[in-house]
Amino acid sequence: MITWQDFEKIDIRSGTIVEVKDFPNARKPSYQLTIDFGPLGLKRSSAQITHHYSKDDLVGRQVVAVVNFPVKQIANFFSECLVLGIYDENNQVVLLQPGKPVGNGQKIG
Repeated sequence: MITWQDFEKIDIRSGTIVEVKDFPNARKPSYQLTIDFGPLGLKRSSAQITHHYSKDDLVGRQVVAVVNFPVKQIANFFSECLVLGIYDENNQVVLLQPGKPVGNGQKIG
């Protein structure tokens, strides 16, 4: 069990994907995402979401991400946030996203 104070340390925000690139150096099929978090600016993330999403499907899509993890190097790429998703029955990621449009950088509560 964690405490409420532990949970409050996690900064989860809404953002909009503005750019998607292939990530050929990743061990598993992945994309490199650039996400607009409004007042927090642009952040990059690597995401293993190629099974359910094409690059064209992702540009303009709102997502939910943890924005206060340390930068993580994945191959030759530096990931600045963790895009959240749910593993389906085949262990493929389905993105979490707001049910209605919200502002970029809005805090999840």
